[in-house]
Amino acid sequence: MIQPRLAFQDHPAIRSTSTLESALEKLGYFPDPALLMALYLSLRLGKPLLLEGEAGVGKTEVAKVLSDILGARLIRLQCYEGIDLANAAYEWNYLRQILFLRAADAGNADPRSHLDDLFQREFLTERPLLRAISDGGGAPTVLLIDEIDRADDEFEAFLLELLSDFQLSIPELGTIVANQIPIVIITSNRTREIHDALKRRCLYAWIEYPSFEKELRIVEAKVPNAGEKLASQVCRFLQTLRRRELYKLPGISETLDWTNALLALGKRELDEQSVTATIGCLVKYQEDVLSLNPETISGLLKSSPPDG
Repeated sequence: MIQPRLAFQDHPAIRSTSTLESALEKLGYFPDPALLMALYLSLRLGKPLLLEGEAGVGKTEVAKVLSDILGARLIRLQCYEGIDLANAAYEWNYLRQILFLRAADAGNADPRSHLDDLFQREFLTERPLLRAISDGGGAPTVLLIDEIDRADDEFEAFLLELLSDFQLSIPELGTIVANQIPIVIITSNRTREIHDALKRRCLYAWIEYPSFEKELRIVEAKVPNAGEKLASQVCRFLQTLRRRELYKLPGISETLDWTNALLALGKRELDEQSVTATIGCLVKYQEDVLSLNPETISGLLKSSPPDG
């Protein structure tokens, strides 16, 4: 059996952790040391990387930034409850198979003599997992398996072959093996525990909410026209807000959305009125909105961010 090869061994961005960090930061992604090391080893060893953390802390962004750095095609599989083989890996194109048999019949051939021809690659509809290990014209691939905690246990079991050997077994066709190993990023919001069998096949990193300094760097990189004062005030407010008991704490994506919303309103600094008017950019549950009344917002604006 042909062994898949690593696709990015000679890429200048992964010569060391420092070159990888520099490449990530140029695109506005600032990993902490643990994430940087896990990502570097994942690339060097060809091992899938499982990223866990709260929603909105930048797990999905890792795959997007990597595809930009490495010039790879990004293939995304969004998981959900009930996802199955046909949605995730492949399915047979039954309509095309029927048309093929009808054409054979019209040509006075016995359709039964063509039954073996029905299960060839040309009749296979590729879904994200199969596309990720297909040749793709030689293009390297980043496979993002997003929010795997939303999928069922059975789906995790199906992934084990792919993550171990970068191959898929199709009963009617045989085993399809990747020519080159895709970079695999798996994310989880930890709404349920991921099974040990899947974890053993992956490297692992947990992504925390960012510190004030890191969040400020992200805002300055992603929304450069925000200005130093507004960017600093936004990040200080978010750091303080995350210390409250909320149904869902805002992540980095909410920070960036809020900053852009404030700029769209012509704001260059925070005030109670602008925060109250745009609070829906930060919290997305009615209970959280109600808890952030004007008096509470005023107190948050006066509070200092946590240390560090």
